[in-house]
Formats: sequence, structure tokens, C-alpha cells
Amino acid sequence: MEHGIDSDSHMGAQMILLNLRNRRDHRSRPLNRLSAENGVTLVETVVATGILLVAMSGLMSISFVATVTTENQGHLAARTTEYAQDKMEQLLVLAYGDSTSDTTVFPAVNAGGKGLAIGGSSPPSAAVAGYVDYLDVDGKLLGGGVNAPATWFYKRMWQITNPPGTTNLKQVTVTTTVAWSMGKTALPTSTVTTLKTFPF
Repeated sequence: MEHGIDSDSHMGAQMILLNLRNRRDHRSRPLNRLSAENGVTLVETVVATGILLVAMSGLMSISFVATVTTENQGHLAARTTEYAQDKMEQLLVLAYGDSTSDTTVFPAVNAGGKGLAIGGSSPPSAAVAGYVDYLDVDGKLLGGGVNAPATWFYKRMWQITNPPGTTNLKQVTVTTTVAWSMGKTALPTSTVTTLKTFPF
């Protein structure tokens, strides 16, 4: 019997030692986890950076196209249309038979110009004196003449014609262009055309 008691106590002591060892191992696991090298490698970082750069370059090209389109078609084209309409309104207030008002200045003066006399030109033809004026980048009128001022940004050319087969009718066409556009694209241009009849 004694042998059985010693055996049981020996077994009990082994269980206690095993239990203490398991507790010690369990406490040391977080330390082992912290000291393990399970982080992101340099190769993974380089690959991720490369993917990010490819994606960003695609977005940058789209951003450039959007900026060019917004400036040329959203801003400059809208301004050319506005300035062409302004010139058209200035011409339409003239009498049908007016051939002397100078509309290259604002307000128009009653002498020294062409009024609504038949003539003028539209781009790409050369400008005709009395049928062209220039504005700066802010839309301020710089005057007329075939020689453009150094600071011009918008050029307005107009042409007055008699449509074939009509009497007492004039067709007035105003075209506005810009000096340059963003991104080396076609220059924004706006053309406005209307008819003026006698006696109005």
C-alpha cells in the first residue's frame, strides 16, 4: 500500500509540475508572438507602391483631360459665345440702311465706320477694317483694325451679306475666336447668325 501512496503522490507532483509548466508556456506566448517576424516584407511594399503609382498615373491623365475640356469648352467657348452675342446686339440696334456707324467702339459712334453696309469676313478669311474688333482676356474692348493689339485675347469678326434671292434682307454673322487654348486643341470659336429686315 505504501508503494501505491508514493506512486500517487509522485503522480500528483508530476501533474503539478506539468500544470506549472503549461502556465509558464501560456504566459510566454504573447512575448513569442511579438518577437516573431510576421510583418510586411520590402518586396510586398514595393509591389503595393507600384500598383498605387500605376493607378495614380491613370487618374492624373483623366484629371488633365478633364481640366483641358473644362477650360476650353466650359470657360473659353462660353465666353466666345457671350462676346459674339454682345456684338450681334450692338449691330442689330443699327438702322437697316446705316453704313457709317463705327461699331468697333462702345457705344457705337455715328461716323467713321461701316454700320450695316454689305462687307466684312468670317474666319478663316483675313479681317476687314471696320468689321473686326478685339477684347483682352477680361473682355475689355481694345478697339478695331486689321492689326491686332498686343494684348488681345478675343477677336470678333463680322460679315453682312444679302442672302441670294431676297430683297430688303441682310444676314449678319459674328464669329468670335480666342488667341490660344489649353492643351494644344482646336481654338474655341463661336458663330452667331441672324437676319435683319427693312425697315427694322
